[in-house]
Amino acid sequence: METSLIIFICALLLLAYLFDISSALTKIPSVILLLLLGWLVKQAVTALNLKIPDLNPVLPVLGTIGLILIVLEGALELEINREKTRVINKAFLLALVPMLLVAFIIATTLFDIETDSYKTALLNAIPFCVISSAIAIPSVRSLSPQKRELVIYESSFSDITGVLFFNFIALNGAINGLTFMHFGFQLLIIIAVSFASVLVLSFMLGHISHHVTYTPIILLMILIYAISKQFHLPGLLFILVFGLFLGNLDKFSNSKWFSIFRPSKLEKEVTKFKGITNEVTFLVRALFFLLFGYLMETSELLSLESLPWAAVIVTIIFLVRWFSLSIFNLPVKTLLFVAPRGLITILLFLSIMPDQSLPLVNKSLIIQTIILSVLVMMFGLMLTGTRKEDEAL
Repeated sequence: METSLIIFICALLLLAYLFDISSALTKIPSVILLLLLGWLVKQAVTALNLKIPDLNPVLPVLGTIGLILIVLEGALELEINREKTRVINKAFLLALVPMLLVAFIIATTLFDIETDSYKTALLNAIPFCVISSAIAIPSVRSLSPQKRELVIYESSFSDITGVLFFNFIALNGAINGLTFMHFGFQLLIIIAVSFASVLVLSFMLGHISHHVTYTPIILLMILIYAISKQFHLPGLLFILVFGLFLGNLDKFSNSKWFSIFRPSKLEKEVTKFKGITNEVTFLVRALFFLLFGYLMETSELLSLESLPWAAVIVTIIFLVRWFSLSIFNLPVKTLLFVAPRGLITILLFLSIMPDQSLPLVNKSLIIQTIILSVLVMMFGLMLTGTRKEDEAL
């Protein structure tokens, strides 16, 4: 039984790897194929009457670890300098403005038909507002470097601001001036913790001579994030700062204080660390979407009650995105379609407490919204082509 399980899991992950490679050629996002594969496995398990333990508790754990690694992977690839300031500012606004617009449009609709609490309506709306970096970043490999960079920044900012926005609404009973002051204080704390933790972890990375180097770094990083989350602090900021620091070591090479990190050794270790991060991120992301596909019920996937609402939400998402790209003077033709929902949408939905959930915002609506948004991205990128030239951003 154990050998059969090992063969089965290895075969699934090798298929996931093939999906990842082929996505650049077929323009079919690997997440669609992973969800389908997971669903097919579930049908096979049911048909063969195999007894599988409840895997639902595993999904949030995989999702949280995947979120940390995905943000880290994106941050490690980002170059920070004065020339990038304009792109970073636009990416941040492109992540924040559509998120707020979509959230309040959907929340207002839910408030009118589902609940008498606008806070509850907004809490249920936020999961639909976050771009999935787990899907967006791998899907734009064939676009020009400038566009890829913008998508990496935007989707990373979307992940972070989306989680911050959700926690801000979920953890505060009343929204007032005192609430904003408390939130600002939390940001200051996590920024201070982030810089201290980054220096410690970077020092360790440059000085550890043991043959096991990267595992303790990754474990400590996840531990710091988890402790931050336990105290309701925005731990993703720490992950972003850590990734940006390691990805931009050359900016500090002329500083005297930087010599304590053993720069020559640290740069070599960071190169290896990036490779390890990419490998582990692929595994966790593949397992997450395979498991989510496995846990999908056919009735949820094909629900005709939620499908019209999913179509309306996806329409709102892309109309708001078109408006935002236009006002920020960004290329609409290809970037319009890069707004998939995915891992963060699922995690935030699972984080809504039962007494705050709305009947309309159910698993069927989440699944259908994710799939429709990914299909729009897939067909949009196919139709607009994948020209390599850079456009002014």
